[in-house]
Amino acid sequence: MPSTHTDKAFEADLRDLREKLLAMGAKVEAHIADSVRALTDRDTPLAERVIQADKEVNRLEVEIDETCRRILALRQPAASDLRLITTALKIVTDLERIGDLAVNIAERAKDLNEAPPLKPYVDTPRLAELAQQQVKRALDAFVSSDVAKAEAVLKEDEHLDSLYLKIFNELLSYMMEDSKNIRRATALMFIAKHLERIGDHATNVAEMVVYMVRGTDIRHPRSRNLTTTS
Repeated sequence: MPSTHTDKAFEADLRDLREKLLAMGAKVEAHIADSVRALTDRDTPLAERVIQADKEVNRLEVEIDETCRRILALRQPAASDLRLITTALKIVTDLERIGDLAVNIAERAKDLNEAPPLKPYVDTPRLAELAQQQVKRALDAFVSSDVAKAEAVLKEDEHLDSLYLKIFNELLSYMMEDSKNIRRATALMFIAKHLERIGDHATNVAEMVVYMVRGTDIRHPRSRNLTTTS
């Protein structure tokens, strides 16, 4: 009976951990969408709400860290459960940074809303949508322990990167055409870069899912090859 009770308590702890990670993920996904909508709709109050809402993301980060430490201290998990918890500790860091990037976008949106739009916003919302989808898919892969879903996230990152490069080159041409465009174009470049970085954090999560399931670290393959060669 004591063993059964302990197993149930452990499973409850792991379920609580997953739920908190999903809640944090849902918030940062919403913040990505809202920060870009604050730009496209020229909605400065929405940008302010994104900035203020980051406090809740930070609170969840602390809660998840504490949950992981408590499980490690009290349950002493082994093998796959230990990988799950260490993965959660890394994922929460990526999610917190995604939240910070959404705040950065909201702050840029506030500045841009004070000036006439440089151009119609078409590719930037699409880039934001791709980044948001990548975060959601990576978290789905984590919850379902699905390596195939994680690998799909890694592959999809190429599309996000190519769209970012397209936006960058277009904005560069605006800057070259007229020096008056430089300030606004630079701000939009930063926004695009923040969205591209969100995609990178989603791939970090996907890579950690592969590690969690297979016990294989697929991060930084070039660095590992150099180490093996040396």
